[in-house]
Amino acid sequence: MQLSTFQNAFVEALYDPRASGLGMLTEQPGFTVYRNTVIKGGVDALQANFPTVERLVGSDWLVAAAAIHAQQSAPADARLIHHGSEFPAFLERFEHAQPLPYLGNVARLDLLWTQCHIAADEPGIDVTRIASLAPEQLASLKLRPRATARWAWFVNQPVFSIWRHNREGLEMPEQLHWQGEGALLVRSGGAVGWHALDIGGCAFLDACAAGQPLAQAAQHASDIQPSLDIFELLTRLVSADVFAATDPS
Repeated sequence: MQLSTFQNAFVEALYDPRASGLGMLTEQPGFTVYRNTVIKGGVDALQANFPTVERLVGSDWLVAAAAIHAQQSAPADARLIHHGSEFPAFLERFEHAQPLPYLGNVARLDLLWTQCHIAADEPGIDVTRIASLAPEQLASLKLRPRATARWAWFVNQPVFSIWRHNREGLEMPEQLHWQGEGALLVRSGGAVGWHALDIGGCAFLDACAAGQPLAQAAQHASDIQPSLDIFELLTRLVSADVFAATDPS
């Protein structure tokens, strides 16, 4: 057996010993210890990367679920802070998570937090320079969200409220309106902050990320949410340090 073939089979055996074709090797006590160490590394990474999920379901529940997931999905990156991209979808399929239909989306917000936390930093927008633009220049300006900004809209679920209260360790309100919510997460000044965002705001940022000029992005957002106040939205997004430096020429 070639070395590369053996290495691939060995890695496969760590997650499914019966499918590796390595025979008695996988029955050795040393292999079992090594396999358990690898699986535990995946479980520990998921526990660290999804703290809000853990607060909702408890440590024992999360560790049990993470152990199942860890055996199905090997880390794609040696840096375990990146581990867990498939965990939200796993939770949505997981039989024991069905009583909590929002759990997968809560995990998605934990994942977005990590993505903001580890994203490369870059200069923010020059507000003074932007404010000096003529109206036609402003309309054609392309505002690009920084790599440290993430956002999402969750249909028919108050995911941001659930996530925020648990992330901040707050008591949940007695009455929670079961409706769609959006979230914006941004790392600014070295810390990740979070903000509520309506569907028009999410649509606006989607359009900006797609490279649409300001006027077109604003129209798209207004089509999605006719009541949207674009000026107020822009003020909030600029204050949150969402946009990267841009060349208005």
